Amino acid sequence: MASAVLFTLGTRGSPLALVQAQETRRRLAAALGWEEARVAIAVIRTSGDMIQDRPLAEAGGKGLFTKEIDSALLDGRIDFAVHSAKDLPTALPDGVALAGFLPREDPRDALVSALADSIADLPQGARLGAASLRRRAQALRLRPDLRVELLRGNVETRLLKAESGAIDATLLAMAGLKRLGLAHRARAALDIEAFLPAVGQGAIALSARRGDARTLEALAAIDDAATATALAAERAYLAVLDGSCRTPIAGHARLEDGRLILRGQVLREDGSESFEARVAGAPADAARLGADAGRDLLGRLPPGVLAADQR
Repeated sequence: MASAVLFTLGTRGSPLALVQAQETRRRLAAALGWEEARVAIAVIRTSGDMIQDRPLAEAGGKGLFTKEIDSALLDGRIDFAVHSAKDLPTALPDGVALAGFLPREDPRDALVSALADSIADLPQGARLGAASLRRRAQALRLRPDLRVELLRGNVETRLLKAESGAIDATLLAMAGLKRLGLAHRARAALDIEAFLPAVGQGAIALSARRGDARTLEALAAIDDAATATALAAERAYLAVLDGSCRTPIAGHARLEDGRLILRGQVLREDGSESFEARVAGAPADAARLGADAGRDLLGRLPPGVLAADQR
């Protein structure tokens, strides 16, 4: 006799999103002693998946990967959702709560190219495919001669474009490559100090309905405390800057010797200038530390760097 479904999780339908959903289901079933079949997976197509011909910044920003999933959550069609943390907007809709994070995977960016093992070694005027404003700005900061072209699509599509020579190189999240078993396709993982990742990169976030005690209690069993602490700092930092897809913003927090260390970066879109902040303190103060870093940067940025300047 088939086991009754106890929870339904919602996810995007890309290969990476499905791998992340399956990992979440495995962890939840193992933590609570269930058969995996008791957690159903519902695939929800989002606006971000359907729009492939222009940067997300021009189409509405990060919420394009979450709004249809949020609607399914609030309508009761799913019990919780699984997201790449870097796709979450800084402000969640009313009624939606962050319910936890899985242990963070490698947060670095990866270079994929048939021509070089580093950005420095790419040929003069090489074509770099990217959709992220952060990656575009950081690459141009290192190599102003690069010709940056829009490249959207799932991981395999972007890998094939770079490996076939349709473009000279692209940048992908190392975490996604590892989760898909494709880490060997990266020519190099980029050092975090030289190429700071997106806020939330490498982390899988779980969301649920605010006040749904049954679901929130179940998900607490798989919440990774270290990742949750780092993401509390990173998301507070991003919230102060009103971070969206319209401004190149990077940020990464880590726990080291009992302290939380966060580094943040804001760049001009053309990479011509970069502004950084670094804070450290007690992990219990994660959100305050992140907000402090955001305010520090906000006070030093020249007018016009942020897409919607707040001063």
